[in-house]
Amino acid sequence: MTGIAFLIAGLIMLIFGGDYLVKSAVALAVKLKLSRIVIGMTVVSFATSVPELIVSITSALKNHPDIALSNVIGSNIANIALVLGFTALLATIVVKRTSYIFNWPGMIVISLLLMFFLRDDKLDFTEGLTLFIFLLLFTVLIVRHSYKMGDAPMDQEDLELAGKKTITVLVWLVIGGFFLWLGSRWLVEGAVGMARMFGISERIIGISVIAVGTSIPELAASVISALKHEKDISLGNLIGSNIFNIGSVLGITAMIKPVAGFSPRLMNNDIYWMLGISFILLPLSLMPPKNLINRWKGAVLLLLYALFIYLSFVGHA
Repeated sequence: MTGIAFLIAGLIMLIFGGDYLVKSAVALAVKLKLSRIVIGMTVVSFATSVPELIVSITSALKNHPDIALSNVIGSNIANIALVLGFTALLATIVVKRTSYIFNWPGMIVISLLLMFFLRDDKLDFTEGLTLFIFLLLFTVLIVRHSYKMGDAPMDQEDLELAGKKTITVLVWLVIGGFFLWLGSRWLVEGAVGMARMFGISERIIGISVIAVGTSIPELAASVISALKHEKDISLGNLIGSNIFNIGSVLGITAMIKPVAGFSPRLMNNDIYWMLGISFILLPLSLMPPKNLINRWKGAVLLLLYALFIYLSFVGHA
């Protein structure tokens, strides 16, 4: 197959794999009677970050650091600017107090931590371990807080998932894992081939095509939850996914193999976009109408994403 064919096939496999993995993860969480907030902020966030994890590990092991790092940075930009922006066009998203106290600060802190670690143009084992430990501490904090605040009752879909046989859920898990493994291999191979074919950098492919592809599970989860008026899960899932992308994806990848030798533009351009778009989420939420991400705010986020992609390709390196 050509690079483009591998890329498309890999993305399709990741989409199906991510869907099966999310379904199996949520079903297991419901069976264990976990809080719905915990499911949104941890289980769904981790499950939707697995495509990025597999792609980044595969890229690092195959000596493609630009893809390993740009995949995460691009996905974090896409989660807020593209996914949240598009979701807000469909349904107004309520920004709850928890987002101000825990979620948004956690995303900013771990993003700044990543930027600090990358100052010497590498991410080693110790730095990866530190990011992963931060993620674990954040997760414990969120779980403890959610149980103190209480939780909403299970909806019809929760009840249906709780009724699934364990063997069915495990089959979903295996199918999802296999699709993600095969899809990541094809995606990386296709991305490298496509970059060579069109004479553009692996960074550009990673921060655009691969980042959007691996963000599709987040898009699906957010759109569905927003249409069902589960707006707290929609926003919590996206912020949580960004934290998981840095803490688990880059943390685990760096512990397996240090990430080094990547494009300078990832540090002097792309990571600033990631920080900027993450930061703007708070003032945007506080602007009238307060505590809401409505259509015009969603449109602003989408325009920022379009500008980021345009400038990335115009000044590609």
